Amino acid sequence: MEDKSKWFVFYTKSRQEKKVRQLVERKGYEVYLPTQKVIKQWSDRKKKVEVPLFNSYLFIFTTESLIQEILQTPGVAWVIRNNGRPAILHDREYKAIQRFLETGLTIEVLSAVSVEEGNRVEVADGPLRGAIGYVAAKNPGKFMVLLEGIGQSIHVEIEPGLLRSVE
Repeated sequence: MEDKSKWFVFYTKSRQEKKVRQLVERKGYEVYLPTQKVIKQWSDRKKKVEVPLFNSYLFIFTTESLIQEILQTPGVAWVIRNNGRPAILHDREYKAIQRFLETGLTIEVLSAVSVEEGNRVEVADGPLRGAIGYVAAKNPGKFMVLLEGIGQSIHVEIEPGLLRSVE
């Protein structure tokens, strides 16, 4: 079977997208990190800064057989999976992101998962993949999930994009 290059979706450690992009590019890979300029407010000033459109997401053009090599890069946490297979950014999605960014409008990215306090959820990816629990508290950018599988109460901070609703 032919191992064709595609845009695979990788998850980086928090706030390390730009650093990881440089490291992966040095290895010879083509990397896409969509960014936008936003105004950040500090107590003493406002400043326009460039931030990733998708927190902790990096798109790398490679073959499936080279994913393990990329995962060895410092700052790369894991490859995002969809139904057990590495997730792919398709050409139409890649072009749509570029068109959105070309408008110059500020884009707010929302998780595809709408999870409220008390909802039953499953961790869809990452080291806790498959764990089921309840959303105990919702904070900006993170959820506190009470895991039930071990018969103990523990709280874990989980990125919202890693959760999916369970009925």
